[in-house]
Amino acid sequence: MKIVNIVPGFGGTFYCGNCLRDSGYTKSLIKLGHDAMMLPIYLPLTLEHGVEENKTPIFYGAVNIYLKQNFRFLKKMPGWMEKFFNSSAILQYAAKKAGSTRTEGLEEMTISMLMGKDGNQNQELQELIDFLKTHEKPDIVHLSNALLMGLAKQIREQLNVPVICSLQDEDVWVDAMNDYYRKKVWHLMSEKVKNIDAFIAVSDYYANEMKTKMKIPDEKLHTVPIGVDSSLYHYAKPVFDPPVIGYISRMYEEHGFGLLIDAYIELKKDPEFKNVLLKLSGGYTADDRKYVKKQIKKLKVAGILDDVEFIDEYKPEQRFSFFNKLTLLSVPVLKGEAFGTYQLESLACGVPLVQPELGAFPEIIKQTGGGITYTPNTPEVLSNTWKEILRKPEMIEELSNEGYNSVINDFAIDPVSEKVLEIYKQQIT
Repeated sequence: MKIVNIVPGFGGTFYCGNCLRDSGYTKSLIKLGHDAMMLPIYLPLTLEHGVEENKTPIFYGAVNIYLKQNFRFLKKMPGWMEKFFNSSAILQYAAKKAGSTRTEGLEEMTISMLMGKDGNQNQELQELIDFLKTHEKPDIVHLSNALLMGLAKQIREQLNVPVICSLQDEDVWVDAMNDYYRKKVWHLMSEKVKNIDAFIAVSDYYANEMKTKMKIPDEKLHTVPIGVDSSLYHYAKPVFDPPVIGYISRMYEEHGFGLLIDAYIELKKDPEFKNVLLKLSGGYTADDRKYVKKQIKKLKVAGILDDVEFIDEYKPEQRFSFFNKLTLLSVPVLKGEAFGTYQLESLACGVPLVQPELGAFPEIIKQTGGGITYTPNTPEVLSNTWKEILRKPEMIEELSNEGYNSVINDFAIDPVSEKVLEIYKQQIT
């Protein structure tokens, strides 16, 4: 089967769980004997997750479509100018400057992309379809998220192939908009459901969320969890001398980075836990820099900055090394997440989870048995939960073993990919 997965590139400036999901699927599908590839849009993939980055052009170049959307006189820019703005160097620069990860200012762009042929990116849409017709000729096209549904109608009509769409954390982008745009975008997304053959949510929690928000019929909606290749990870028992708490995700407010810093400051006030260290990884965008500096200042004022390590590299080998130096992992996302790939990565390395009772976190922790949840999601409660579990090293080891075994048995990437393949086959026959 020829499978093309259309994925938004992110430029490699922060830890991207959705990107890990897409690259893991693609690698597994190839291993299972299928012709699978990722086709990037907006920005370069810069994956380095075990899948060779292909040499296909980047469609919907982020700089080009931003300029065309916001400046009428550039809608028909000459070819040489398009090529310049779509060059790898310019797109990498744009990724570092951020803005593409911020909803504010991109509401109209989001609507235009969802409108597909009727939006301002009709030329880019046709270029992508012409490329697929000429070079790839897929049996299935898989969209990485529902914000790309504007591509589906023309792909189905011109290529005569089914279009599948993953569901993961679109609500984070849409619900950050003001009331006017939020209602408009959810309504438009609900309209575009008819152009998708099947949706694949990463958790039951998120399937139910999106079923309500997008009015997805039951027969189109499937749940397949994220999978990981546990053989890539290095299992080790949690460290205790000294205990180390870890965080790996984009370092910004919505993912609870500041909440985690406040909880750690609270923890260190207790002499019993004065030796506990904190390791932080996942990167941040230019938009987040001021916020991260504010958190560093809080640590400095509390006199504990020397007990905190910022780890800039989060490519595979660096991530494995990071997890193997931890006792516990916490990513206290303020409103929860659709899944949280870092949870499986942490458990694959034997590190238990302490997560808020929000989003899909309780579902994943119940399925894996590899952690505990707390509520409400406040610095004080997180700090107290750390204290409780750090006092029970035998419990930490039990959670470590149970979580690791669950990842091996229930979240192995190839069986998970087989479930996705079954959904593909149902749409082709």
